[in-house]
Amino acid sequence: MSTYSREELEQAFQDYQDEVDRIAGSGDWSRFADLFTEDATYVEHAYGSFSGREEIRTWITSTMTAFPGSEMPHFPITWYLVDEERGRIVCDVYNELHDPGDGQPHGASNITILTYAGNGLWSCEEDIYNPTTFLRAVKKWCRVAAQHDRMTPEAEAWMGMFGG
Repeated sequence: MSTYSREELEQAFQDYQDEVDRIAGSGDWSRFADLFTEDATYVEHAYGSFSGREEIRTWITSTMTAFPGSEMPHFPITWYLVDEERGRIVCDVYNELHDPGDGQPHGASNITILTYAGNGLWSCEEDIYNPTTFLRAVKKWCRVAAQHDRMTPEAEAWMGMFGG
């Protein structure tokens, strides 16, 4: 049974979202790890599990500063629920890519489970998604970006590895 009220969980989640938005805007992904306790766990189904704030920091910084993470300026929450009993937030995160030139949304969603630890920090994050859905979304983004002369060298190199 959680000792955190719904109000505290909702406020911590809003603070988390606000900070992720600031981080994405600044590109300083190192700060993302500071949302977690020193001994936090991050479970990322395609990349593996990371133990501790510093492992999270190393992974998130390298992932989000390289393509395609570097093309994701926003991570809007499309829905969420509060699990007061377990002190968790479960949400759908839309990983939005920059407009490649067609004015259409590009990205893919994942389900995130956040476990609250108190004092505005999280003890665990787990991201659940289908990597193939992300792969298709990024390939489509690259094709559209190429059609609009917005393809970056990083995106071209990525397409060279993952094909069109």
